[in-house]
Amino acid sequence: MKQILLFMAAMLFGGCTSDIEVKANVPANVGKTLVVYYSYTGNCREIVTTLTGQIEADVLEIEPAEKGLKYEANNYALGTELLNAIKANPNDAASYPAIDPVTVSFDDYENIIIVTPLWWSQMAAIMQTFLFQNASQMAGKHVGMIVSSHSSGISGVVADAKRLLPEVVWMADALWINASRHANRATLTGEWITTLNFAETQSTMEQKIHITIGGETRSVTLVANDAARALAEKLKQGPVTVTLNSSGGFEIWGALGFSLPTSDQQTTAQPGDVILYNGSNICLFYGSNSWSYTRLGKIDGLTESELRTFLKAGESGICVTMSLANATAIRSIKGDVGNGGICHSLAGAETKNPGQGIFVRNGRKIFF
Repeated sequence: MKQILLFMAAMLFGGCTSDIEVKANVPANVGKTLVVYYSYTGNCREIVTTLTGQIEADVLEIEPAEKGLKYEANNYALGTELLNAIKANPNDAASYPAIDPVTVSFDDYENIIIVTPLWWSQMAAIMQTFLFQNASQMAGKHVGMIVSSHSSGISGVVADAKRLLPEVVWMADALWINASRHANRATLTGEWITTLNFAETQSTMEQKIHITIGGETRSVTLVANDAARALAEKLKQGPVTVTLNSSGGFEIWGALGFSLPTSDQQTTAQPGDVILYNGSNICLFYGSNSWSYTRLGKIDGLTESELRTFLKAGESGICVTMSLANATAIRSIKGDVGNGGICHSLAGAETKNPGQGIFVRNGRKIFF
């Protein structure tokens, strides 16, 4: 990407100085890390260069769609205007300045480090746009943050980050690198890295449940929030079966029969997302929709077309069973020719004329 090297007045950022190389000790089995940054004067870019010399990470630079703007001109008039627009309507996408499109698969990363400048005691508006647009995809990730400023404290930036990313796991307190400490950034970042609670690789860290529909079972990776944890606790008591209906051409949804804690925010749900709506309804998405939701997790490994088939898109009365253990992992089977009576499939669907397979009758698994 084209690099922007504009220099803002001292109230917003500090000067650039030389640095020395300091390696950081990173724990074994750390999951893949992404460093996301926005740099107006070049200070954050230098911090990222130093940081990525200490840890293995991919790097994503965020840039404004409109180039060459001077946010500090006329006593920070433009920068203040952008921040005030966000503050007035923080849940409205139109309040955030446009940024260049980015292509990143957050599913590839367990850890994300944000490097951002401070604007007038708040997070730079450009970085706020990126976090607002991608909050749902970052839910459950382990996140750290480095803030660059001239001299102002960073409590306002931390507050912005926690508002924009309510469902992440913060790895440690944010690192503040002001102008007087910029020359020592390698030592500062190296020491800070050792305090981070990095997520392990996905194979060792993920909390999963299973969803069974029509005898087919798929795993769901839960996000790290109170609602998902409460759902997992509920499933420890046994599987939960619900009846869902197609709605809007993008989801199947229905009542859970119990409530979970909410952390609703404006979210653009994507195919595969498992969503809590109004605290007591579950939505399984095969399309996309924007609303105030609480994320629970994501169905693993299915394309949009495969999701439509698995979720029985367009149908009503869809029997869905959620469990902690794979519902098809049956330890023993008793043969039974069966003589009449109503059977249920392993997904809970009622049938009077079972075909070949495993069914439940009178509380027993039977094989036809």
